[in-house]
Amino acid sequence: MHNGVFLQAALNGDRIHAAAPRTANAIAEAARRAVDAGAQSVHVHAFDDAGREILDGAACARVLRSIRALLPEAPISLTTSATIVADPGERLRIVGAWEEMPDLVSANQGERGIVELCELLLSRGVGIEAGLLSIDDARAFLMSGLASRCRRVLIEPLDADPEIAIEHASKMEDILVSAGITLEQVHHGYGIACWAVNRRAVGRGHGIRTGLEDVTLLPDGQEARDNADLVAAAARLIRAHMRP
Repeated sequence: MHNGVFLQAALNGDRIHAAAPRTANAIAEAARRAVDAGAQSVHVHAFDDAGREILDGAACARVLRSIRALLPEAPISLTTSATIVADPGERLRIVGAWEEMPDLVSANQGERGIVELCELLLSRGVGIEAGLLSIDDARAFLMSGLASRCRRVLIEPLDADPEIAIEHASKMEDILVSAGITLEQVHHGYGIACWAVNRRAVGRGHGIRTGLEDVTLLPDGQEARDNADLVAAAARLIRAHMRP
């Protein structure tokens, strides 16, 4: 723990990078290294044998078991992204067949069928990290009635421009605060904008996320070696902001 600031590592997603893990064993080892570098939680995507992202229960279970064998105490978040299974009914059927459950899932609030999916997972004891990728997502989240039952909210502007990403993160935060939602917030962006969003969030006392799913460059613009490299940089950012 970094002075109470939450730090999550997003290890893979659809990122093309030599160190982005795909197999269950590689994901588990990357998770171990990320936690050693300072992450309190890991967010992961499972893959099939052809290297495609998948929500299939058997593949997800292999990843969960591999990580838990190395990190029995670390909370694991799985994706439920509609970019993997676009049809909401099919996604609900696939996730409903999961036998081994993650600690958490990320659930993008702008997706069709996301409320039903969250209701299903909540009924099975899975924590929800509500993903807000846009201002419209933040408004949809308010209307969903899910806020009181979620673990945290992810502020995730997609903008490549750091200044625009910060502006959108600020507006999403304002929407939540104005509605009286006091959930823990975890902020991140994509590409080099990730670090700008991270810095603003830490300065406001929020948690942050980093990892190869989000960004491949370190704050100084150099290519990161792996997830642990990014997590170590995020941990340094947190310590720098928390220092008296």
